[in-house]
Amino acid sequence: MTATAINSGSFARRVEKAITLAGSNATVRTDLFKVSGSVKMRIWGVVTTVIGANHTAGHLQVDDGTAQDLITAAAGVTISTFEAGSLISKEGLVATALTGTQADQGRVEEPAAAGDPSLQEFTVTANPAADTHIEYSYATTDTPTTGAIKWFCEWEPMDDNGLVEAA
Repeated sequence: MTATAINSGSFARRVEKAITLAGSNATVRTDLFKVSGSVKMRIWGVVTTVIGANHTAGHLQVDDGTAQDLITAAAGVTISTFEAGSLISKEGLVATALTGTQADQGRVEEPAAAGDPSLQEFTVTANPAADTHIEYSYATTDTPTTGAIKWFCEWEPMDDNGLVEAA
């Protein structure tokens, strides 16, 4: 049994996006959230259906259709065979991979230092001339892979145009 508590802090807005993993021997990029303006946010996902046997290099990035900017390290996290209830979270700076916490036993996740949030906050500024998305990218050699993840984003606007919505 795994219990997950997320401290909502000052974030008053929350959006969710469920995705089904179906990549077949490929690298797959899936839009999670569309961003407008400038926003402060934090993101995490919860596995809802067991992940396939070969799911590697899972990471988050911003994509405006022309340029990509990493949110977490591109080498990513391996979440192969993670069971339902497992947690995937951004807990460090951009050079740090997502953290995968399996739900195969009780576990504790805590911040690096007392008083720090357990989920790393970051800001995104959208390209005003193009749709800007937060993407989840992963690689698989399964044909096809399986599984599902429900992603959560808590956010606050940083300007009058700041908005995050499910993609």
